[in-house]
Amino acid sequence: MKNQIFKKISLLSLYVCLPLISLAWGQLGHRVVGQIAENHLNPKARLAVKNILGHETLAMSANWADFVKSDKAFDYLYNWHFINLDGGLTTAELQKFLKADTAVNAHTKIAFLTKELKKKELAKDKKVMYLRILVHLVGDIHQPMHTGHREDKGGNDIKLSWFGKSSNLHSIWDSELIESQELSYTEYAKSINPSTAKQRAAWQKDPLSIWIAESYQIASKLYSGVNMGDKLSYRYIYDHLGTANEQLLKGGVRLAGVLNEIFGS
Repeated sequence: MKNQIFKKISLLSLYVCLPLISLAWGQLGHRVVGQIAENHLNPKARLAVKNILGHETLAMSANWADFVKSDKAFDYLYNWHFINLDGGLTTAELQKFLKADTAVNAHTKIAFLTKELKKKELAKDKKVMYLRILVHLVGDIHQPMHTGHREDKGGNDIKLSWFGKSSNLHSIWDSELIESQELSYTEYAKSINPSTAKQRAAWQKDPLSIWIAESYQIASKLYSGVNMGDKLSYRYIYDHLGTANEQLLKGGVRLAGVLNEIFGS
């Protein structure tokens, strides 16, 4: 009994403490994507998700794939979170690369998880894990630096200052930019969620390769907009928050589209 209690306390500590670590889109961003997706599920998909996750919402499940990084048993998931690319690729070159891509990365694993979750015979424990990871990875791929350059580890090696504190380009887009708004994930999702049915249909029609191309194009502009050691603060928020918000919104709407396709058709 004591061991069971200890395990429960340890698991709770994991969920409480890990958000302090730098995570993709940060805990806040991933929950925003999950909340927006939840708002756009069709009835069949909503019921299917509830049957898999129970009382765990998409927003609450969205950070599971980052939380388990502390468990070495899940080290194999590391490369699932991003797709590092060479700089300077044209749209045609990028699309050609993606068509031939068989590496372990966010691109191939989103496709894998989508295919697996369509299987009626998939075991319940696999459904839970795969759904949690899919929610996370769709968020990840909309964070531009998760399609960044391999030579600088997706912006991690671009050292910058954020309001006087040491940071880097990747971390600023993971969390600093979004957390600067000081909103809860429900407040944030509500503030950026308005979209038309036409917009949502267009975003959901785009294939995964287009999601990656969009993020890659944004990342290219972000690279060209900073120099090593730059001191960033309010002006950077003013210039880039709109882009971050649109990526969060697209991520949530597209995630809903994927889940509607998997469970709601």
